[in-house]
Amino acid sequence: MQKGNDIKLKLTPLGGMGEIGKNITVLEYGNDVIIIDCGMAFPEDEMLGIDIVIPDLSYLDKIKDKIRGVFITHGHEDHIGSIPYLLRRMDVPIYGTKLAIGLIEKKLMEHPIITPKLIPVNFDDKIEVGSFKVHYIRSNHSIPDAACLAITTPIGVIFHTGDFKVDYTPVRGLPIDLQTIAEYGKKGVLLALSDSTNVESPGYTVSEKSLTNNFYDLFKKAKKRIVVATFASNVNRVQQVVDAAKIFKRKVVISGRSMLNVVQVASDLGYLDISPGLIINVNDINKYKDKELVIISTGSQGEPMAALSRMAASDHRKIELKEGDTVIISASPIPGNEKTISKVINQLYEKNIDVIYDKMYDIHVSGHGKQEELKLMLYLLQPKFFIPVHGEMRHLKKHAELAESLGIKNKNILVLSNGDTVEVTKKEMAIVQKGQSGNIMVDGLGIGDVGNIVLRDRKLLSEDGLIIAVMTIDRSTGAVVSGPDIVSRGFVYVRENEDLMVQSKTVVKATLDKCLKNNIKEWSAIKNAIKDDLNKFIYNEIKRNPMILPIIMEVKSK
Repeated sequence: MQKGNDIKLKLTPLGGMGEIGKNITVLEYGNDVIIIDCGMAFPEDEMLGIDIVIPDLSYLDKIKDKIRGVFITHGHEDHIGSIPYLLRRMDVPIYGTKLAIGLIEKKLMEHPIITPKLIPVNFDDKIEVGSFKVHYIRSNHSIPDAACLAITTPIGVIFHTGDFKVDYTPVRGLPIDLQTIAEYGKKGVLLALSDSTNVESPGYTVSEKSLTNNFYDLFKKAKKRIVVATFASNVNRVQQVVDAAKIFKRKVVISGRSMLNVVQVASDLGYLDISPGLIINVNDINKYKDKELVIISTGSQGEPMAALSRMAASDHRKIELKEGDTVIISASPIPGNEKTISKVINQLYEKNIDVIYDKMYDIHVSGHGKQEELKLMLYLLQPKFFIPVHGEMRHLKKHAELAESLGIKNKNILVLSNGDTVEVTKKEMAIVQKGQSGNIMVDGLGIGDVGNIVLRDRKLLSEDGLIIAVMTIDRSTGAVVSGPDIVSRGFVYVRENEDLMVQSKTVVKATLDKCLKNNIKEWSAIKNAIKDDLNKFIYNEIKRNPMILPIIMEVKSK
């Protein structure tokens, strides 16, 4: 058995390494385990039909009795989105600042979690759980109540920045608590984990407050309705739009379920200051003149089902955009979303809408620190060991180079992949094993029941369609009783390709005759033969590879 001084700290990221989103990190010391964040990611283009992606949490099953708590840095989906799925597996307390806990509470209403242990904390609170003492330190991000975590362990301090930037003039609240961060640096930080999202950008991230006058200018110029699309969780941006609406005497309509939820929670908890009567119901929109309205909407990333996309496609049940309306997209594209955003912008231009987006006008600032802020954080912390987190591989590598340029030794810096387990002592840090990690895809109520094979089939169906060959065969003799019949879906327009359908029947009939002649009676062998022969025929004819599904029904001869 290990003695106290011999026990090593283990750190395992299950998400957030080599990717944007799905952030979750596990810290283990002896019989105590804590988790930092538990986020989700949005599906990539090839994940057809998938709603969200969550981390593989199976690593936690074998240590669930040791988990003392989950500590949330802030309330964005990529940090809280997987909590409902974690709580289905185990009953653990969730700690977070008030807004984060409020958003989690709202989220859990849609899941069958009976009595979750949600514990709100204040900045400067120090929560002791087992071998860990977690200190919540005020930070700045694009959502209020973001925190850095200073975690005191028996072998030293582990400092996790969460998502952060240095904003000396935030829209609401106070600037990041650099003094407390510096005090930890003076006392000594063993290991720092820092946000890498904006590491490729030189300089400093602009303050949120710098956008206020820009919004006023746009509101002043707009002659009809204004639609502002932004992230639902960007509470500070919502506040700026609400403030501009009040000054220019416009009523505010909230559109999009996630936006409604966040605005309600943030208002109830005092993170949004909205005058009574300023927000109106979307059903009352026709009671006001166009110049008296502002619509705050989801859909800044071009998501197909979000409110702005539905407006652009004339598919929104309550709001129909008109020529001369102004749409402000107050967000920058998440990598991979450029095409979907471009599609929405083009649809808006087709409607003669005035569109304002990030390439035209300064109407968005990032919530993540750029190079100089990342340097400042590392300079203040002066950690012995460093692990960059929250970014694609290029971000992590670049952040590692940045840390080395500040004097942190190369041997004391690790760039990890999801599932890597690192052991940390006072003297060294090393990867000791590659654990299980990956993506669990959520489709409707199904969790993890869609894997690579199902996605491959969906991709095939979306590209070349489906052909079903149906036939009835006598079980005892193998003779064809009826059919084959050919059914096509998403392959060709049958009325214009009747010859191809007739020829396909002939190919299947020939295959069945060949199987009967060779005394092949196993259904699996017959189906494979039909697939092979029909696939070769169709490819030779029209160079397509549809999915081929043979269906054999059997009868008994009398």
